[in-house]
Amino acid sequence: MTTRIDRRMAKLKAEGRPALVTYIMGGDPDYDTSLSIMKALPISGSDIIELGMPFSDPMADGPAIQAAGLRALKGGQTLARTLKMASEFRAGDDETPIVLMGYYNPIYIYGVDRFLADAKASGIDGLIVVDLPPEMDEELCIPALKAGVNFIRLATPTTDDKRLPKVLENTSGFVYYVSMTGITGSALADTAKVSAAVKRIKGHTELPVCVGFGVKTAEQARVIGASADGVVVGTAIVNAVANVLGPKGEKTADPAEAVATLVSGLAQGVRSARLAAAE
Repeated sequence: MTTRIDRRMAKLKAEGRPALVTYIMGGDPDYDTSLSIMKALPISGSDIIELGMPFSDPMADGPAIQAAGLRALKGGQTLARTLKMASEFRAGDDETPIVLMGYYNPIYIYGVDRFLADAKASGIDGLIVVDLPPEMDEELCIPALKAGVNFIRLATPTTDDKRLPKVLENTSGFVYYVSMTGITGSALADTAKVSAAVKRIKGHTELPVCVGFGVKTAEQARVIGASADGVVVGTAIVNAVANVLGPKGEKTADPAEAVATLVSGLAQGVRSARLAAAE
């Protein structure tokens, strides 16, 4: 099985630079705006898109992403509409990998077999389901792999060498290293510790290791990118959307433009990472 994620990561490795992985919440603040934001991401320098599936009880997410999910749900976003969004994006871009990120409950209600068939048809390349541990791989992970969809696992600072092999057992695409314990949008982690953690994970797998949680600026992206195969940015992008919404949700500026400006800067940081590391 070779997916768009595998091809993109191999291409970037050949270029000698890390990936910029950008997260948006599907349907935030509404379907059409969210789709326009999604379309702006690759043009602005995003290498892989994480598309959030809004859920009413997002226990691992910080206030910004929780608020984005609630805006999306209020706007009528469903899992079916999130898949439709991916499909519409695919009509104009068949290269950029899309990873669906969220929780198992909406998938379970949708039906695993139906979900995987529809996800594949919509051009989804990978899944990150934060509340499914490796012990539950038969629920979704194994069926996803059989369907040709990468299943990306999270590793954290508390994932020790005894636990890591179990976490990596059926992981594919890349490993998402959550650089600190806690919720999304926390402060940036110690870069020396991140570098050591990436090295430790690479001792257990040949998969690329992407690092997220807390990256907000081009400089932070450059520093993290010096040791990681990819830099994941989510909360900063979600905040860029929220910052151009008024108290009643009205747009005070173009959210897609605001996100594009931020992502362009982050992309410059990521693209200078290997150069900086080699100096």
